[in-house]
Amino acid sequence: MQTTLSPQSEARFVNPLPEKHTVKLTINGTAHHLELAPWTSLLDALREYLHLTGTKKGCDHGQCGACTVLVDGKRINSCLTLAVMKDGSDITTIEGLAGESGLHPLQTAFIEHDAYQCGYCTPGQICSAVGMINEGRAKTADDIRELMSGNICRCGAYPHIVDAIQDVMQLDPNA
Repeated sequence: MQTTLSPQSEARFVNPLPEKHTVKLTINGTAHHLELAPWTSLLDALREYLHLTGTKKGCDHGQCGACTVLVDGKRINSCLTLAVMKDGSDITTIEGLAGESGLHPLQTAFIEHDAYQCGYCTPGQICSAVGMINEGRAKTADDIRELMSGNICRCGAYPHIVDAIQDVMQLDPNA
């Protein structure tokens, strides 16, 4: 015997998806209006909806820093942040750091100091370093190492990363 449900009864068993939300994000100086599910991370909005793939998905748990971007000048792990939480924010990714006159000074310093090997962590390292410099708390090489400890480099380019940051900050390398 087969049971047939009325449309009203059947509607009780349907699990509708939550409504999508319109989110306005200014990314690298350009305003974007996105229709996103409420659970969409900022990282996924950048990579999957806007095709800004410089920001990397490493661990997707906030432990490696590969997804670091700047939100209103502050560094955050975009994998741990829902895009709807940043509605109206100004976001800078690695693609937005270079200006009309060329690369950002940290991008140039990373090249000059060979502060990358495989390059996977480099966008997050550079965005994190920009945010760290904006914070104004790093005074020594040890400060840089401590304040950049949320960004993992599996290749071990840490000494060169610190040198590049010091170069831009014009800190004494022996400090």
